Amino acid sequence: MRFFLLDRIDELQRFRYATGRKAISLADDPFEQHFPGHPVYPGALLIEAMAQLGGALLELSLREVLDHCPRCVMSTVKAKFRDFARPGDVVELRAEVLARHDDSARVQVVGSCEGRRVCEAELLYIFLRIDDPVLEASRNELLRTLTRATRFVEEEG
Repeated sequence: MRFFLLDRIDELQRFRYATGRKAISLADDPFEQHFPGHPVYPGALLIEAMAQLGGALLELSLREVLDHCPRCVMSTVKAKFRDFARPGDVVELRAEVLARHDDSARVQVVGSCEGRRVCEAELLYIFLRIDDPVLEASRNELLRTLTRATRFVEEEG
């Protein structure tokens, strides 16, 4: 993956929700062209950050119940943008699993900055089994990095 747009996962309850964040810096590559003199973080990259959190939530959850770790690949997206994200903002993301099936799941993700909603999306993921030890090792390292400070919440009851 070329773009790692999720900085960390703060909290996760398997098959329920995850919270994470994306800090936006003026040094980020998109600001060179988007837009000079009026820097706005691109909506497509906000969708990718939301997709990375939703995918990580599902992959970390599925590891507990499957004999392998599937890759969760975004299949469809419905997104809304409500405000701009600019340099200096920290986009707080919250992903919630809406539905889960044997081969797919639907997740809703909301992004906000200092209490104002910036973006939201409903994402459909399909689960793929990819038997490639190099790819799996790379993915495991990324998930370890994102979750090194994560608070894992146990299910109640």
